[in-house]
Amino acid sequence: MTEIVKTLNGIAWGPWMLILLVGTGIYLSTRMGFLQFRKFGYAMRNTIGKVFHKQSAGDGEITPFQAVTTALAATVGTGNIAGVTGAIVVGGPGAVFWMWLSALFGMMTKYAEVVLAVRFRERNAKGDWVGGPMYYIKNGLGKKWNALAVAFSLLGGIAAFGIGNMTQANTIAGAVNTAIDAFGGNTGAATVQLLGQSITISSVVVGLLVAVIVAMVLFGGIKRIGAVAEKLVPFMALAYIICALAVVLLHLDSLGAAFAMIFKGAFSAKSALGGAFGITIMTTIQKGVGRGVFSNEAGLGSAPMAHAATAESDPVKQGLYGIFEVFVDTIVICTLTALTILCTAGNGVDVVWGQDAGVELITKCFATVFGTRASALVLAVGISLFALSTILGWALYGSRCCEFLMGTRAVPVYQAIFVVVVVIGATMELGLVWNIADTLNGFMAIPNLIALLGLSGVVIKLTKNYFQKEKLGQK
Repeated sequence: MTEIVKTLNGIAWGPWMLILLVGTGIYLSTRMGFLQFRKFGYAMRNTIGKVFHKQSAGDGEITPFQAVTTALAATVGTGNIAGVTGAIVVGGPGAVFWMWLSALFGMMTKYAEVVLAVRFRERNAKGDWVGGPMYYIKNGLGKKWNALAVAFSLLGGIAAFGIGNMTQANTIAGAVNTAIDAFGGNTGAATVQLLGQSITISSVVVGLLVAVIVAMVLFGGIKRIGAVAEKLVPFMALAYIICALAVVLLHLDSLGAAFAMIFKGAFSAKSALGGAFGITIMTTIQKGVGRGVFSNEAGLGSAPMAHAATAESDPVKQGLYGIFEVFVDTIVICTLTALTILCTAGNGVDVVWGQDAGVELITKCFATVFGTRASALVLAVGISLFALSTILGWALYGSRCCEFLMGTRAVPVYQAIFVVVVVIGATMELGLVWNIADTLNGFMAIPNLIALLGLSGVVIKLTKNYFQKEKLGQK
């Protein structure tokens, strides 16, 4: 089973899939005259620039900002810390360059997804706005393409239990246990035996606490999810950005060398690191592009399900938040993680290039400024909040997929199972589960990308009409 999943995962996140994902972004960018660059300032002014403007939403809706924070709740997660760390160390510093490149084109992919989600959404039996790839396939491409919509919903509904639930809960438990041990505790001493596995008591407690929080938010509906995301996401993102910036600024003399390593390493790990580390250019590209796509989820079709609930009626206006979303997730947060590692490498932190690494490495990087204990605590809190927000975001995505397949009445049952699985995830070994969820998550992109390419003309037409009206002062 492990070998089968490994093979499928190699296809789901292999070179051809990454080419398809980035290629779709390049295609959309070209057809829309590289809108993400031409209108970048406009997009920022009309998204983050309006954060403090009063926004309202009716029944079954959330505000435009709540929609983007709900989407960011799912995309800004442990991948921005542990995932980026692993990608850089295994793929070399040059992976950052390819991560940036995928994000620049991914902005247009995410923009198109959001535009289509708002354009083809519909009201469900409860009066809530629902949308996403399954709905723009059904309502945009037509009923003859319904098999694609079903395939996406099936993959997304199952993947949510792994990529957006069990693995995230497990990460929270691991981060908390690491912090406890850093302060002199011994979490491994207090264990229970269950199904042949030794489970730490602290992991059980963490799992139960997270499950209670998720249940309280999830069963409150889309408006409560939006309200929590609106407060949680900016706080956790800003806190992490400040801490990472502190590390980079206190190693400012290494910043120039860090950027040199990125650009040199984009085409040769040997020239960037001054020796042969067995890192091929293909590994560098695959790790960089793969991590960028995995982190910001541009092309996977997940975020449009959150954006579809917005009170904003204009698809293009909400689509601008898609550009902002990729920018914050990858260009800002992932880049800061990368610079934190590259600025401290060799300056108090030993990095073994070509070998996998994760939270333990970024903890050492933070420790150069904050000390070992404080770093463990900061990252435990940061990773826990990132992972919790991901669970909440994917709980919504999974619920929407379930609703499309089985109707509104099935959603509470799905959500109840989702909450129980949180506890299981926090306490079990999840190597195979992670790989299965990772594979399903990757295959979600196929029906979504087919829809994006098939409906690209709709996105172009809506975009041209919007900016023509804006130019005439009608917006």
